[in-house]
Amino acid sequence: MRPSPAEAPLESPLFEAQISSLPRLHRGKVRDIFAIGDDHMLIVTTDRLSAFDVILPRAIPGKGAVLHRVTEFWMQRFADRLPNHSAPEIDLRDWLTAQELAEVTGRAAVVKKLKALPVECVARGYLIGSGWKDYQASGQVCGIALPPGLRQADRLPEAIFTPADKAEVGQHDENIRFDEVVARLGRPLAEQLRDTTLSLYREAADYARGRGILIADTKFEFGLDAEGRLHLIDEVLTPDSSRFWPADTWAPGSSPPSFDKQFVRDYLETLDWDKTAPGPWLPDEVVARTAEKYREAERLLTA
Repeated sequence: MRPSPAEAPLESPLFEAQISSLPRLHRGKVRDIFAIGDDHMLIVTTDRLSAFDVILPRAIPGKGAVLHRVTEFWMQRFADRLPNHSAPEIDLRDWLTAQELAEVTGRAAVVKKLKALPVECVARGYLIGSGWKDYQASGQVCGIALPPGLRQADRLPEAIFTPADKAEVGQHDENIRFDEVVARLGRPLAEQLRDTTLSLYREAADYARGRGILIADTKFEFGLDAEGRLHLIDEVLTPDSSRFWPADTWAPGSSPPSFDKQFVRDYLETLDWDKTAPGPWLPDEVVARTAEKYREAERLLTA
């Protein structure tokens, strides 16, 4: 009997995709992106992990495969709602060597080359992170006024759209107001992004709640094809792009435990580290516990 993702043994980590058959376009915090001809790309989700916007020197075995499978799960779930970047008609066997194919199988997506929009589309259902800091300072999040007296990790009366400016690797994303999105992209597209983001978040949050996970917040990315049609791209509702909390331990007033790299962040906070590169080497226990949390999130959502 095949083990579940949460029970599967740890594999050797992939820190960087070694592909010479295709030109490399970009190396992000987690993903390596290569060109496939003029109209498609290969996205390889590695096991790299970043914390405080620093790529750590030790990878988390199996993490990239979990992120890939979770994204595929949500892409398929939302496929009747809007198109996505997937290009299943491209066969990687025509483009990669056998060794390269073996390295990326289970963690690679062939996608259409689209015009990525320069906005992180963030939906928040709970008051945490930078939203909590903004609320403490002004009673608002990205210019959206919230009721007084809310506590850290409180569920919001309704989900809110809090976009962010995309940052380069090593830089922090900056929250922006909806009016700034309108100024950049025009009102019709800005409103489409807001409405689509909130609709997808609400559907996903309802589904995940029934599986024992609260999605506190998440970010989506979108792109346009040549005809101007909106597509869902990049990663979707993964433990890297979202805050997943165990529903049975959530209690407003403090930051709940999570199914993501918060375990790593908490460990790093105990070190004498200035949060600049290079990051510290993670001990075996932290690596194993983090990998376990990623697999558990996948099991609860997709099993």
